[in-house]
Amino acid sequence: MTSKPYPPFTCTYSPNIPEFLWQLNATIVLSTYQAGKLVFLSATNSERLVQLPRNFKKAMGIALKDNYLAIATADTVVVFSHDRSLAPRYPAKPNTYETLYVPRATYYTGFLDLHDLEWGNEGLWAVNTQFSCLALINDKYSFEPKWKPHFITALEPGDRCHLNGMAMQNGKPKFVTALAATNEPMKWREFKVNGGILMDVDTNEIITTGLSMPHTPKIYKDKVLILQSGTGELVEVNPKNGEKQVVYKFPGFVRGMGIYEDYAFIGLSKIRTSSKTFQDLPISKESVFSGVAIMYLPHSSIVGYIKYETSVEEIYSVQVIPNVRRPGIANFEKDDYRYALVTPTETFWAIPADKTAYDSDMPIVPKPQQDSGDVNFSYVN
Repeated sequence: MTSKPYPPFTCTYSPNIPEFLWQLNATIVLSTYQAGKLVFLSATNSERLVQLPRNFKKAMGIALKDNYLAIATADTVVVFSHDRSLAPRYPAKPNTYETLYVPRATYYTGFLDLHDLEWGNEGLWAVNTQFSCLALINDKYSFEPKWKPHFITALEPGDRCHLNGMAMQNGKPKFVTALAATNEPMKWREFKVNGGILMDVDTNEIITTGLSMPHTPKIYKDKVLILQSGTGELVEVNPKNGEKQVVYKFPGFVRGMGIYEDYAFIGLSKIRTSSKTFQDLPISKESVFSGVAIMYLPHSSIVGYIKYETSVEEIYSVQVIPNVRRPGIANFEKDDYRYALVTPTETFWAIPADKTAYDSDMPIVPKPQQDSGDVNFSYVN
């Protein structure tokens, strides 16, 4: 008797994870470019974990600040803002979510291969991997270049060093990771096993070398934490002298890390054995599952795992939304977001004349007037 296949996005988790997230009063949000999804992982109570996947083409870096969430996609950066007063009256699923993210802006960047995103004092920062630089994302240009490694001689496309990770300090980029200190298109591939570097943005100097596909630098206490993807290790680097120490070795390709209240939420991915980029890595034969590991940093101890059985094989970004147990999101798959109206003091839902348009299994298509193309609405706040 053959077992039934798992439904899409089936995940298993350590028994303590729902209670842990419930008590932490937070939600995990991750991106997977392989599946093209942004996923919320939330505890509905101390015993049950739920997820909410939403489609975004090549979902990559996620940035969180206050009520805002930004996500880098194949050729855009989309910014959302959440509002708690919208959620109870969300027509598609009333009284389901604690708060609701709705889109506020879309920046059309073009194909930049954006990786990490972070908000800073000057706005929204991005690691522009295609052009080997750090850039601001705004409505002026496709990107506004602000910094590049000293060994990159020209601001040109070509992914010369695979600049990928960015850690912020005092509202400014402070540390970055790259897979090699190379200056030719795709040259980094020759050094991916142990050519990775950590750099100081302020001094434009390399702090440490010999890393195996480093990603996701984060400042914790007075050290820099890095995910050494090629070996599956969380590494601690002393930024003063470049000394590095392995904190923990995971059973997978590690990439994507959010830190919240002394806990690290770390993404694990399966290795694409058919890919030349990954097949030579030390971790290639040890990568057995994709998901999220939760670690208590002061003791370097594992709280638990969330493991995907289907659909999700590669994770890019992992972040934590604080003080929200169950957020919802109205993206562009359906027209729900068009009816959410937010002012500085009030929120409204525009109700289309054809109320059946709110059926959650149907696209929302308001019924137009005969000639004008206008739509009749009533407004509820």
